[in-house]
Amino acid sequence: MSNNKSVEHNGRIESIDGSKINVSFIAYSGCASCHAKSYCSPSNMEEKSVDIYDFSNQFNIGEDVRVVMSQNLGFKAIWLGYIQPLIFVILTLIILSLLTKNEALSGLGSISILIPYYLILYLFRKKLKQSFSFTIKKIE
Repeated sequence: MSNNKSVEHNGRIESIDGSKINVSFIAYSGCASCHAKSYCSPSNMEEKSVDIYDFSNQFNIGEDVRVVMSQNLGFKAIWLGYIQPLIFVILTLIILSLLTKNEALSGLGSISILIPYYLILYLFRKKLKQSFSFTIKKIE
């Protein structure tokens, strides 16, 4: 059974270059709907920009649109960016602690495992970018 849930943000088309549409939108943190949000700093909001490929030629610069991403892709991003590296750090720390009995070396080694991990992600960024696709819809 597939999960059809999606994450949506309202945005504005900044530029169009052929089939590539650049949309900017304000991304709110998870606490944006909190009743005490007025007491928090404005750092809970961040302007983001995404490139979306659309071949319909039905959008114009300056038009307000809705940016849509599958919720599953959000989970995949969290897995690749946070959970998997945390698992690598913890496993490396445990293994190096057992092998070396040196806390400083174990800590440094476990942190340094992130360098090749994020380097590999960087090298595969084009392939990852293809799997993280956004769509846009006209706001009715």
